[in-house]
Amino acid sequence: MDEALPKQPVFRFAPSPNGQLHLGHALSAILNFDMARQENGRFLLRIEDIDITRCTPEYEAGIVEDLGWLGLTWESPVRRQSEHFNLYREALGALIDRGLVYPSFLTRGEIKARVTAFEAEGAAWPRDPDGAPIYPGEERSLLPMGRQQMLASGKPHAWRLDMAKAVVQVMEPLTWREMGGGPQGETGMITADPARWGDIILSRSDAPSSYHLAVTLDDAEQAVTHIVRGQDLFHATSVHRLLQHLLGLPEPLYHHHRLIPGEDGRKLSKSNRDTGIAAFREAGKTPADIRAMIGL
Repeated sequence: MDEALPKQPVFRFAPSPNGQLHLGHALSAILNFDMARQENGRFLLRIEDIDITRCTPEYEAGIVEDLGWLGLTWESPVRRQSEHFNLYREALGALIDRGLVYPSFLTRGEIKARVTAFEAEGAAWPRDPDGAPIYPGEERSLLPMGRQQMLASGKPHAWRLDMAKAVVQVMEPLTWREMGGGPQGETGMITADPARWGDIILSRSDAPSSYHLAVTLDDAEQAVTHIVRGQDLFHATSVHRLLQHLLGLPEPLYHHHRLIPGEDGRKLSKSNRDTGIAAFREAGKTPADIRAMIGL
């Protein structure tokens, strides 16, 4: 009988503590919180601190202060990615065992040099939806002994998904249900196209997991049913749906919301030092003012 009961909706806001929250974060956090209340669901806060070199306790404390000031409440304990490295390593190991992942050794500089030389001849190097060059993938053809020799050399490497092998594992069209909208207004059932991303990184020498792998596993571990996030991650959903399929994880609903542009027309970014929520608070703005500023 219990299995027939509908699941309680679960929403989450998952910032990285590598800078201050800005208005774009406020929109995403408040939308998740409001939708959870409307659906009689749960609202979770997750700290995505997989990048231990850039994430700091000070920024995490600032996030908690900003969200509390906005009037948001969430369940305890808060999940931190840095406390679940073993989960990511186990999933990566399972994909390695299935022959779906390979070690790659080209540095960013080497990739850039190769792309520059190629495009100097007048041809366009293939790029992913974010505009980054597709990885050459020459290590895919290495024999097991060659891979072991490269790994034994101690050269820094990343583990990449062999996209060609991975997509073959999908026996039927891979889709997701879009409740919000993509950059071109896409809604309804969206056909995923993970191959556009090429051989994505799943783990690096300096981090046990990439964003794609960690966020997919975290959402499943926390039983998240509704993923509400910015349109800048719309196309990345294709990768997440593929990983869900490969790892046998449940499929959530997706809602990609509009982005808040800065004065220069670009989306707000921590790296661009856009005005943070804390600065607005210190300037005398109220939570109601923030809601009005972001169109809520």
